[in-house]
Amino acid sequence: MVKLPPEWGTEPVPAEKRSLEIFDYFVLWSSLAVGLLVLQAGGLLIPGLSTVGAIIVAVLGSIVGSLMLGLAGGLGSKYGIPTMVSLRAVLGLKGSYIPTIVNVLQLIGWASFEILIMANSASLITGPFLGSYTTYFWIFIFAFWCMLLSIGGPLVVIRQWLEKFAIWLTYGTTIFITYMVLSNFPQLITFQGDGSLPITLALDLVIAMPISWWPLISDYNRFSKSEKGAFLGTVAGYTFANSWFYALGALLVLAYASQTIISAIVSITFGGFALAILLVDETDNGFADIYSGAVSIQNIFPKIKQWKLIAIITVISIFIAASVPQDWQTTYESFLLSIGGIFVPLLGVLAVDFYIVRKKQYGLEEFYSSARVLKVKPIISWFIGIIAYFTLYNYTSWGSSIPSFIVAAATLYLLEKVS
Repeated sequence: MVKLPPEWGTEPVPAEKRSLEIFDYFVLWSSLAVGLLVLQAGGLLIPGLSTVGAIIVAVLGSIVGSLMLGLAGGLGSKYGIPTMVSLRAVLGLKGSYIPTIVNVLQLIGWASFEILIMANSASLITGPFLGSYTTYFWIFIFAFWCMLLSIGGPLVVIRQWLEKFAIWLTYGTTIFITYMVLSNFPQLITFQGDGSLPITLALDLVIAMPISWWPLISDYNRFSKSEKGAFLGTVAGYTFANSWFYALGALLVLAYASQTIISAIVSITFGGFALAILLVDETDNGFADIYSGAVSIQNIFPKIKQWKLIAIITVISIFIAASVPQDWQTTYESFLLSIGGIFVPLLGVLAVDFYIVRKKQYGLEEFYSSARVLKVKPIISWFIGIIAYFTLYNYTSWGSSIPSFIVAAATLYLLEKVS
């Protein structure tokens, strides 16, 4: 019989089991910030921005988004609880079910995208050795490996997979790809752009990527030895890798304008080998989506075994990945911005409630036995922030992420002061 590793569900992680330090979080979050989908997102910055403008936006947006991400992980680091459970003290027990459901849906979507792009990449490397079934074969292979990583859990993935193997191959390969692109196309740096993408919208596209991870962050930062170490490792790791991959994605689109990101990498000398190595690390993104999807569901159904939920999410993701149209990239930008519209304002509510109103002092029972059923003021503030985000996005060119964060945060602060 195979003995499964211990499951870390909705209960707090005991202090003696919190073993991850700043380096562990730098590796984890720099690894989660790299990937083929991040390159795809970076490609959206071109031709609207100049090369220099795209690089500046990539760095600035990564800093802002990573700081938000680090702040979101404070609850997990302090109390040893996963993200959706931490929202019980902010929104109430039933109130936390709303973002839980939305988060599970977005994670299934992310897992499907990740599995599909890995399968497409592998098919490009190997060729159609199974004819029209080749992509489906790789979808199953990558989904199965991501499922095994998810069952292993964060400690196994970080210490045994990333730190000993995957992340170093990824860093080396990315350095190689960056060097090849810049050495073969030195003129890319002078590209001026056509001005079709406002800077504010470009920032939203970059900020959306780290923000998409904040509903997951405490699922991993709950294993930290210290709040400070988890915060610094998260912010530094994600800023470093996200900036790099957004900028590299823009360069690849410029250098190989008529090709997809995957084809562009393959076009580089030894590009097929480089792409294969990137796929090694890409699996940790699929792991995080599937694992956190299961942990999130346990916020509503804590008695269901985690490995069963992991298996169910994997199967659903396989079917979606196999059904997505080949031109799925056309909806990717909207998917990113929709995530921002829902979760950026919620982060503003969380930040004000935890850091300002409650001054980082929740009682542990507020997440469990004494959790209120519903907290109306934070939910109202969250929805006002969502309205602000999509109003600004649809009718202005001011940008949506930072203003909606401020609107939601300020609304809750004023409601608390008035009452």
